[in-house]
Amino acid sequence: MGGWSAEDIPGQRGRVAVVTGANSGLGFVTARELARGGARVVLACRSEERGGDAVDRIAAEVPGAEVESARLDLGDLASVREFADSFSHGRLDLLVNNAGVMALPYRTTADGFETQFGVNHLGHFALTGLLFPLIASTPGARIVTVSSMLHVLADIDLDDLGSEKGTYRKWVAYGRSKTANLLFTHELARRLSAAGSEVVAAAAHPGYASTNLQTAGPRMEGRKSAERLVQIGNRVLGQSAEAGALPTLYAATAPGVRPDTFVGPSFAMWRGSPATSWRAGRTRDDTRSGLLWAASERLTGVVYEGLKD
Repeated sequence: MGGWSAEDIPGQRGRVAVVTGANSGLGFVTARELARGGARVVLACRSEERGGDAVDRIAAEVPGAEVESARLDLGDLASVREFADSFSHGRLDLLVNNAGVMALPYRTTADGFETQFGVNHLGHFALTGLLFPLIASTPGARIVTVSSMLHVLADIDLDDLGSEKGTYRKWVAYGRSKTANLLFTHELARRLSAAGSEVVAAAAHPGYASTNLQTAGPRMEGRKSAERLVQIGNRVLGQSAEAGALPTLYAATAPGVRPDTFVGPSFAMWRGSPATSWRAGRTRDDTRSGLLWAASERLTGVVYEGLKD
């Protein structure tokens, strides 16, 4: 993978992609570069206004880009179903589960789930499952889920998936949600293999990329000094969103990406060109991934057609 850049993205003409959270940061860069490669890209965004603005920005930067936006609120399963039901393209070559929230104060989604687990994992679990019949019928399709190097902060607690017991710790809840992303990818890849499907499920992480993800939590809590400190850290330590999106773009488009691969920056999981990334061994535990899958089906009501255990 050494030295891989956005210029190495294979031609994407004729392919259809969905990128969640594509109005800013990593998602915007991912959508823009897929469009630059010729893909038809659907920007799935919670805010219709910001989604429309992102479409305009991509169109200005990439003349002739085929881009559109559609509303998707991953914190509301009714919105997830509405997005899937209204998806009008006859194929789906690439689903990039990029959107996420980080280290927020305790909140719940429209369906009553702790927000980080609800948005980062359950919303994407439901979206992928509802779109799966279309993905499965598209030759060469991939599903890429964006996790984080901070999955190391915490394992999932199968007895407390919603972080409802004891004192809520926002960073632990974040780590659990990012571990869930990797367990989801592992179990999805395992079930795809068992079904004889050629769909590739992989995961990626950006290392430390400077985006608005880091400032959302302090802003929600009204902690202006913490927000300013994070902004300084982003400028000094973080790599650009362009660099941070490369692992996702590699997992999504590079030839030969194997199922359950985890791609991240090459230098200490922090920055640099894409490389196969270290991950905690617990994120490849068949028993835990299977139990999380069963719980996710129960909580969302979404069952993957053709991918029974």
